[in-house]
Amino acid sequence: MGIMSKTSTWLLVIGVLLIFALVGWGLVTVVGKAAQTTLNPVQQVVGELSTQVAKVLNPTPTVIPDPLTIVHEVRTLARLETIQYSLEKVITAESGQGPLGFLFGDRLLFIAHGQVIAGVDLAKLSPEDMWVQNRVLYVRLPEPEVFVATLDNENSYVYDRDTGVFTKGSVDLETEARKAAVDEMLDSALEDGILEQARINAENYLWRLLRDLGYPEVIFVESTATPES
Repeated sequence: MGIMSKTSTWLLVIGVLLIFALVGWGLVTVVGKAAQTTLNPVQQVVGELSTQVAKVLNPTPTVIPDPLTIVHEVRTLARLETIQYSLEKVITAESGQGPLGFLFGDRLLFIAHGQVIAGVDLAKLSPEDMWVQNRVLYVRLPEPEVFVATLDNENSYVYDRDTGVFTKGSVDLETEARKAAVDEMLDSALEDGILEQARINAENYLWRLLRDLGYPEVIFVESTATPES
């Protein structure tokens, strides 16, 4: 009986301990879920606040065009574009350089991409510039010219900028660099013979077109040429 009594006592103790363990685990689980439920709104508020702070520190640019559009001029064009140059130019623009350049100087390195387009303006072609003699069509084309010299703004950018200790830099320096880039690209295209190639391409194109219109022979003459009497 003594042994049975001790065994029953130990079983009772073990049972009570198991009950406490289960109850404690249940309480921990409930408290954990309650804490997580309580913390979720706080974490959400903190996340939203961080997002708002990021937007303030790094705002997205907003472009608002004026709804009013003023049309100054409308013209009819007959430009035959026959050649396009795509160029890249590196421009260094600087101001305030010298012994005190490290204090008041401003220098930037601008990478410019752009196009120069040339051709012939057929609106300048008059009836007197085309005549037929002995079944030959003579054509006196207008002088070739540059129609467009512009930057590709999406691919042009300031690569580097160095300002002095006591200056924030000139607001006009990049503008001047962009103007210089357009001028340099235009000069490069002209030196490379873009106008002469524009003339050749225009003559080749119009020669095929005029032949298709029924003229068996087409000759392009100089701007000073005149019909034979």
